[in-house]
Amino acid sequence: METLFIGRNLIFLPQVNSTNSYAIEMLKNVNPVEGTVVHTAEQTNGRGQRGSVWKTEKTSNLTASLIVRPTFLDLKNQHYLYQISALACYDALAEILDSSQFDIKIKWPNDILVNKQKIAGILIENNVTNTQLSWSVVGVGINVNQTIFDEAFNATSLKVLLNKDIEVDKVLKLFCKYFEKHYLELKNNKLSKIKETYLKHFFRLNNWMDFEIDGMVKTMFVQGVSDEGLLWLKTRNDQSCYLDVKEVKWIY
Repeated sequence: METLFIGRNLIFLPQVNSTNSYAIEMLKNVNPVEGTVVHTAEQTNGRGQRGSVWKTEKTSNLTASLIVRPTFLDLKNQHYLYQISALACYDALAEILDSSQFDIKIKWPNDILVNKQKIAGILIENNVTNTQLSWSVVGVGINVNQTIFDEAFNATSLKVLLNKDIEVDKVLKLFCKYFEKHYLELKNNKLSKIKETYLKHFFRLNNWMDFEIDGMVKTMFVQGVSDEGLLWLKTRNDQSCYLDVKEVKWIY
């Protein structure tokens, strides 16, 4: 692993219910060093946003969880962990895929799309002690060599896109390398730089999009994200609208 600390302590499990759950249990019972990564060949009960299930084909994809201790980060800025995780996924994929052929985008809050199809997802679970972040578990799933997906998920993989197998370990090493880069930027309070880079790859930024809000389909203009990490939209009457993940669904 060509990193200072991210992924230097690597724990591989042939099978586990959830790498995030395993990492959280470790944090409760032992004292893993910052940068510890748990990854598996088979995740039997992976979790996504909103309590959804992350289904992954055995041995085909990257399913990993990374332990960090962002005690330096104000609680109001914890959403930057999602931004740097998304950027790490983006950078890893951009090193494998030719950006002139493939449109790689970050879809708020936690998905990475290639040509409008989902290729990666992120789930972060934080622990707060005395109004301070004590630890975070960054769960990441990247579709690497899986070729068959449920049509409802509109998903793709590196193998589907490139028509060849990609080493899962290579994808893991790239993710760790780029996560460390952006995490150190976060530690050095480079919030403006992180957000600027994040928005540069933001799905449908400065475009009109359909969203499901309060059970109704509404056409809104995508402005980006607020300082609190909420999705920032505008109506046709130029009114700003700030929405949390449970309040909005993208339609595309």
